[in-house]
Amino acid sequence: MDYFLGLIINGIVVGSIYSMVALGLVLIYKATEVVNFAQGELLMIGAYICLEIIQVTGMPFLVSFLMTMGFMVILALAIERLVLRRMMGAPALAVIMVTIGIGIILRAVVLGVWGATSIPFPEVFPRQGIDLGVVTVSQLYLWSFMLSLAFMAMFGAFFKFTRVGLVMRATASSRKAAESMGVPLTKIFAIAWIISAVVSGVGGVLTGNIAGLSPELSFYGVKVFPAVILGGLDSIVGATISGVIIGVLENLGGGYLKDLTGLHGLGPVAPFFILVAILWVRPTGLFGRKDIEKL
Repeated sequence: MDYFLGLIINGIVVGSIYSMVALGLVLIYKATEVVNFAQGELLMIGAYICLEIIQVTGMPFLVSFLMTMGFMVILALAIERLVLRRMMGAPALAVIMVTIGIGIILRAVVLGVWGATSIPFPEVFPRQGIDLGVVTVSQLYLWSFMLSLAFMAMFGAFFKFTRVGLVMRATASSRKAAESMGVPLTKIFAIAWIISAVVSGVGGVLTGNIAGLSPELSFYGVKVFPAVILGGLDSIVGATISGVIIGVLENLGGGYLKDLTGLHGLGPVAPFFILVAILWVRPTGLFGRKDIEKL
């Protein structure tokens, strides 16, 4: 029973990071109708930049973290202004290919600067376990979970209570209606990319604390796609809930499938079986609209 609860809790923690990164991906899609295939590379570059600031400047983690978020804002603006804004009106497939190219460039930068070997992240949060009565959980996992929830709550409040957030929601509901009301779509697109890059950077730092840094961090972007598709490509709530579902399924699959088969690496595959089964019954995902455009 303790083993099962441990897998569930670890899955919820990892799933909360998936949810946060999925939030950025869904936001870009709702604002621009483009699927960002560079989301994982944004996550990866955020983790490496935070590590570099800590090592080079010797600043405390909190200051380095805030500086990393500033870097992610600048990077998102550069990508949006210099590349994607010029693609406005282009076919969706062309823009998707551009995001794939951006991801390849970011990955090449990481390999060129930091190499392909795994780098341990400085110990920011204590790893000692806390006894919760039924199971012992590492403080690192608890801190990661609480920070993920805090950021998701912050962005939820931003969308609900701020004027910019309301405008973004209106744009996501109907771009044509928002444009007819004088909403500056280019600014909304830029803000969407900024938020997406920031949540990816946060996810990268938290994931780096848990698993260390390597170019394989970009694979977390691939792991986020099942959560986005399962929740409905246009649903922020769906992506948030489905991220946790995917995290739990991945941990349960990795634990029990490994015990049953003796094979390692089956955990990441398990959510895809559930994803296919659910999409077979409900092609738009758990929370997606029936009129969603299929790419």
